[in-house]
Amino acid sequence: MTNIGTPFTESEQSTTFVQRLLKIPLFYRVLIANSGIIFVGATVGTWLATQLSTNTYAPTFLVIFVTVGWLMSVALNFVLLQFAFRPLMDLGKVMSRVQAGERSLRAPLTGIDPQADQLARTFNTMLEGIDEANRQRATQIFNAQEQERIRVARELHDETSQVLTSLLISLAVLEESIPSPEARERIAETRRLAHQTLRAIRNLSIDLRPSALDDLGLLPALRWYIKEYQQKFSIEADFQTSGFKGRLPAEMETALYRIIQEALTNVARHGQAHKVSITMREDLDAIYVRIADDGRGFDAEQLRKMPSTGQERGWGLVGMRERASLLDGTLDIDSRLGKGTVIEVRIPLTQQQIASQHQNQHVSSTL
Repeated sequence: MTNIGTPFTESEQSTTFVQRLLKIPLFYRVLIANSGIIFVGATVGTWLATQLSTNTYAPTFLVIFVTVGWLMSVALNFVLLQFAFRPLMDLGKVMSRVQAGERSLRAPLTGIDPQADQLARTFNTMLEGIDEANRQRATQIFNAQEQERIRVARELHDETSQVLTSLLISLAVLEESIPSPEARERIAETRRLAHQTLRAIRNLSIDLRPSALDDLGLLPALRWYIKEYQQKFSIEADFQTSGFKGRLPAEMETALYRIIQEALTNVARHGQAHKVSITMREDLDAIYVRIADDGRGFDAEQLRKMPSTGQERGWGLVGMRERASLLDGTLDIDSRLGKGTVIEVRIPLTQQQIASQHQNQHVSSTL
């Protein structure tokens, strides 16, 4: 039995014709269009010349024909070139928006213009290559910063702190061996100053890179930091966690620690807050962090429109966003003047990380 297909409607036929026409290379489309215009103009002009050869007003009609023909040729060329170059014009608009700062934008594919699609694919590949290069460079910068922090923190802890500790012991021995009350009082004052310096160096060493973050993990390091934070700034801090099954990858723990540290530093320096709450939660597919304070807040929309070298960088928000984005995460800021600030972070977990955590949890429960 012969299967007879449904005949195309007039609109479908015209659509199919347009699609076939658009698949013709751009050079040949423009050539065919201009050839058609020239052919029509030459044919009509020849016919008109034969008709007006015996007419007294032939020169006038000829001038009118040439003028009208020229205007029609320009108009038809304009329409045809607009139609032919539209994919390239759309690509140019996308390029302009990307140049203006919309780096996540990608050029759309027409699906019917091979040359324009090839340019769009090349442009998108170039953007993805730039994004990957920027991503790798940012990762290297953050890793280098952390390694330098570790080196300086160890030097402060192992060398400078030991020297100051030895100095304190020597001052204590010297204080006991001197009978003069005035001299003993001065030595005691020097001991207090050295003790304050030792405490400041230790705090600086821990701020640079807390040993608890490497030895015990993210949550113990944050609990210690928040405890010291409350004593230093007299800001009430509430820290709540839920759902954590074990340690996270070192890169993720470092990023989350630095994001929370920077957010709390902003609260103390700029927020004028009395209370801040930090909530961390691990779900099946991601880590969620929420930091909320009751401070003075700021205009988040205005800050978002500022260049990255402005106030946003001064508050460290760019670094926080970059740390989250390097882990394919997001960081959202909701703040209004007089209403406080809420920072929400989401860091996705890969399947490998989820499987590793389940394995560690199983080993821990077995032991």
